[in-house]
Amino acid sequence: MIFARTFSLWLFAAGLGLAAAVPQTAHAQDAKLIGNFSDWDAYTRGTAGNRFCYMVSKPKEASLRSRRGEIFFLVWHRPDQKEFDVVQVDIGYPFKDGSEAEIRVGGNSWNLFTREESAWTYKPADDKALVAALRKGSRMTVKGTSKRNSLTTDSYSLKGTSAAYKAIGKACGHS
Repeated sequence: MIFARTFSLWLFAAGLGLAAAVPQTAHAQDAKLIGNFSDWDAYTRGTAGNRFCYMVSKPKEASLRSRRGEIFFLVWHRPDQKEFDVVQVDIGYPFKDGSEAEIRVGGNSWNLFTREESAWTYKPADDKALVAALRKGSRMTVKGTSKRNSLTTDSYSLKGTSAAYKAIGKACGHS
């Protein structure tokens, strides 16, 4: 079950080109801005039957930023596949094989599996708990280890997460 989830998430992200398509600076051609909500932006892409809605932010502080590619954190919905509150991190470098990313919001933490430059939670219940924490928190940190054994810590502001979440929920019919 976990393997099937991890593989399908990775395939979906790779198919959409999310590593290159989602950050604010390099969107896919059909991405439509729903709105800017403090430190988070909300977008939708696709049409009925293939709708994809997401909220995205870049870190306020990132270690080794000059040696990394695009760094961002997003939460997405794909209503036609009944996938909601999916969390994805793109770290801007290839993760060390077999390593996990760690996300911290307040006193809570989650470990995410990694593949290439992205990371996801192991199960949907973790996505839901993490999204709830994002909406209540003020700051999030993401830690990872590169293939070269470099440790990174990125710090995100959570200001605007609730409004961005409501916007993608409305756009994708998820409350």
